[in-house]
Amino acid sequence: MKALAYLLKLFFMNINLFHTTLSQYIPELALPYCTELWVEYNFTFRIAKHRATKLGDYRFDPQKGKHVISVNANLNPYNFLITYIHEVAHCANVIRNGRKVPPHGKQWKFIFRELMLPILNQDVFPDDLLRVLARHLKSPKASSQSDQLLVIALRKYDLEQPGKLLVDLHKGDSFRLNNRVFEKIQLRRSRVLCKDVKTGRNYLISAIAPIEELH
Repeated sequence: MKALAYLLKLFFMNINLFHTTLSQYIPELALPYCTELWVEYNFTFRIAKHRATKLGDYRFDPQKGKHVISVNANLNPYNFLITYIHEVAHCANVIRNGRKVPPHGKQWKFIFRELMLPILNQDVFPDDLLRVLARHLKSPKASSQSDQLLVIALRKYDLEQPGKLLVDLHKGDSFRLNNRVFEKIQLRRSRVLCKDVKTGRNYLISAIAPIEELH
């Protein structure tokens, strides 16, 4: 009985620590649900520093038999929450379907939509984000950064506003990217047709590429 009482005490201490840590990064009303997911899928959670190549990460350690999830600390609360659920869906996918399941296949998309549904409401997300998220969840992408409309919608809630993105510019505007000067020509879905001013050649560049606007 003493051993059981100790384990229960340790369990609730861990829950309180997780709850306190996560409360600094996500909307308040999503906190109980996100804590429930942590308990249900029993993963190690880490807050990561800014990573230019990804917002979050899921890994399975076969030697320790542990699932590990990390999310970048610099994300705004809504972006952090979406990324957290995105990575939990990877963990749930492996637990339910095995380690050989495609990471962003139909099973993961189904689970991601399933896990997002309980928080897809006005208590957690503002109206403008809800509309974009509903569209995004019809066919979730491997990275939320690949969804141009979602990136733009989330960007409005960043505490520190980033510099200009290519999508912000008007047709004919000039900008610098990777020490080269371009002129914006035309938006084509998630990419923008641009002309290299020096060579006259045209290139397709991501609409959400961070650029330096030239006046």
